[in-house]
Amino acid sequence: MKPWDGIVPAEDIASFGRGFANSDRPLRAGKKPALVIVDMTRNFVDSGYPTGWSPTGYPAVETNRRLLDEARRMGIPIYFTKASIMEADVPAPEDRGRWRTANAPVVDLSLPPGDEVVDALAPWPGEIVIHKASAPSAFFGTRLISYLVYHNVDTVVVTGMTTSGCVRATVVDAFQNNFFVLVPHECSADRSQLSHAVSLFDMHMKYADVISLEETLAYLQSLEPAKVAAG
Repeated sequence: MKPWDGIVPAEDIASFGRGFANSDRPLRAGKKPALVIVDMTRNFVDSGYPTGWSPTGYPAVETNRRLLDEARRMGIPIYFTKASIMEADVPAPEDRGRWRTANAPVVDLSLPPGDEVVDALAPWPGEIVIHKASAPSAFFGTRLISYLVYHNVDTVVVTGMTTSGCVRATVVDAFQNNFFVLVPHECSADRSQLSHAVSLFDMHMKYADVISLEETLAYLQSLEPAKVAAG
């Protein structure tokens, strides 16, 4: 089962068949993966924050934890993204960009800082956190591409929030930089389940292989840990 089954009309799926590979095609991936966990911060995971959505955010935390545990065990490169270096940063209008968001969302000041990766996925010492400011893609204006080149990465596993926003933007940029891209669909989440499903379908048919968490774990486990960890 794919997450868009029963949501994307059959005629839309069929229309891709004229020029794109079947949605059930074999997996295409390389031998040197990296994991990029996009914006799994309180701001997006937890409904206590204006842009958060707990009903899908916290299940994605649990699935990301399983994937993160395996990536750490195998020693593959791992990168997290968040907005700013410091929670107190006040970006200039040019840095904030032209997001269609409220100018002054109400924030509950009794809550922990929102722009921090949730505790269950907290980066270990030595794991890199990429500060992407207000851009949706983990690649835009950051050093991510140089990190991936350093480790001879050929495959990027992308997870996080939100599927239709920062995850999709990161997937497109990874594709544009000629990486194989995998998206374990249980490890991404969105406020809208329609946007989630349609975005996954769109990515799968054009830019990535959208597969299950179990398929992703099987792919990682098929690789030699020593070879994966070697730079």
